[in-house]
Amino acid sequence: MPMEMDESITITQPDIELASASFAKNRANVVAKNAVTGQGVRAVARVPEQVARNTGTFDIEVKQGDRTDQMRSGRCWMFASLNTMRMRVMKKYNLKTFEFSQAYPLYWDKAEKANWFLENILDTLDEEVGSRTLNFLLADPVGDGGAWDMFKALVKKYGAVPKEAMPETACSKNTDDMDAFLTRYLRASAFKLRTQHEQGASIDMLRMMKKTIMGNVLHFLTICLGEPPKLFDVRLRDKDDKMVLAGRFTPQTFFPEVTGMNVDDYVSIVSAPTADKPFDRTYTVQRLGNVIEAGGVRYLNLRPEQLKQLAVKQLEDGLPVWFGCDVDQSFVRTDGIMDLDALDIDDLFGFDIMKGFDKAARLDYGESLMTHAMVLEGVNLGDDGKPTLWKVENSWGKDHGKDGFDSLTDDWFSEYVYQIVVDRKYLTDEQRKIFDTMEPIELAPWDPLGALA
Repeated sequence: MPMEMDESITITQPDIELASASFAKNRANVVAKNAVTGQGVRAVARVPEQVARNTGTFDIEVKQGDRTDQMRSGRCWMFASLNTMRMRVMKKYNLKTFEFSQAYPLYWDKAEKANWFLENILDTLDEEVGSRTLNFLLADPVGDGGAWDMFKALVKKYGAVPKEAMPETACSKNTDDMDAFLTRYLRASAFKLRTQHEQGASIDMLRMMKKTIMGNVLHFLTICLGEPPKLFDVRLRDKDDKMVLAGRFTPQTFFPEVTGMNVDDYVSIVSAPTADKPFDRTYTVQRLGNVIEAGGVRYLNLRPEQLKQLAVKQLEDGLPVWFGCDVDQSFVRTDGIMDLDALDIDDLFGFDIMKGFDKAARLDYGESLMTHAMVLEGVNLGDDGKPTLWKVENSWGKDHGKDGFDSLTDDWFSEYVYQIVVDRKYLTDEQRKIFDTMEPIELAPWDPLGALA
């Protein structure tokens, strides 16, 4: 005889019939079904009146050049970083537009991440296969994502080049295959290093093996992305076709020459309101980084209102702001609008899906984390001087949003912006003191603050 099932733990036929009858009673359910099955959830949940409130004009605005496009790659953090920097070049030389090479930092990031991964493998040789730490390391050794501190490390070590000096390749435009095969090679290399360790190889022998592995990694990256330039010629003409810069540069001399920027002045400010992360404290994340000698990341955790104040100050000085967010939340992609009220998901389905789940709970329960980096380029201020709407430069090409620009409401900022990067001069004296002197609390590698854009 079949075993009797506790009806409280399974879906029963009466459950199905009750749900079906309840659904059919409400005409709105049938209308919603017909619409969503044909058009999709977001298209049907879109609130046109709310979308219309997202104006395209801004009180404070930083003008940038032509729109950039990361294509089928996860380089948003690089594009956002370089887009905050190119404005300096355009202003200095009166250029209509300018673009740094995004393939150049991609090459060195993959190389440095590979070295970072291998060093972490050597540091965890006695960890059991299947341990949480080892599983974390093996999950995504050289993924495309990153954070400002990681980009800063790349620029300080390798500099930057104009787009013409290292243009896009098929593998930079679509990183899937490059990442997949490089990841396979690194996982196999981790297996070989750990096997040799088990067989009694010394750490010196393992490091010699690592050098050989890294030689192959560089070989692989050069085939996929081309060889990074060591020396290149630059010719820049301004809006009036006047030659304003001509010369030969290395990547390390080009960046300070054209930007005049000290990347060490820029610090990462986060906003994570979970119980384990008190505000006004600094944090780092175990085993998160790329360039070994640069160390890991350093974050100062502040309240959302404080992030907004800092961002407004920098925009008022004519400088854009790098920020990281959970971009897909309450996002009307077709219009390029991030707005808590632009999608009416709860009314569409007839019960609460979006409500009752605050920022801290979303982080704790895996519903939200930083997924994408963009640039704040403008803001509208209300009569009280507080922000109401933010202008956003994305890196999804000129055909996205409004001519390549997005907007986000201030309420959306509070809920889904997790990180900004600002010049340290905008911090209060107390905030600078905390950032500079406080020993950071070390978070586990899998903590939500370890998420990469």
